[in-house]
Amino acid sequence: MGSKAERDVEKGYPKADFVAKLRRLADAIEKGERFEIQIAGERIYVPVRAEFTIEHERSDDEEEIEFQLKWQR
Repeated sequence: MGSKAERDVEKGYPKADFVAKLRRLADAIEKGERFEIQIAGERIYVPVRAEFTIEHERSDDEEEIEFQLKWQR
């Protein structure tokens, strides 16, 4: 498989769109299927073998939770 350019994109979504994406993700995980999502114009295919983590970060004035999916290409 060809190499892909490095990328670090963060994209905001309206609440309804975010909820719909989370539902599709949960459904794919439950069914043991790969998950497809388009982010900032690029289609991403998350394989069934992906690992799932939840990360919490805190600074003086901000907190962040990230639901992460990671896999090797």
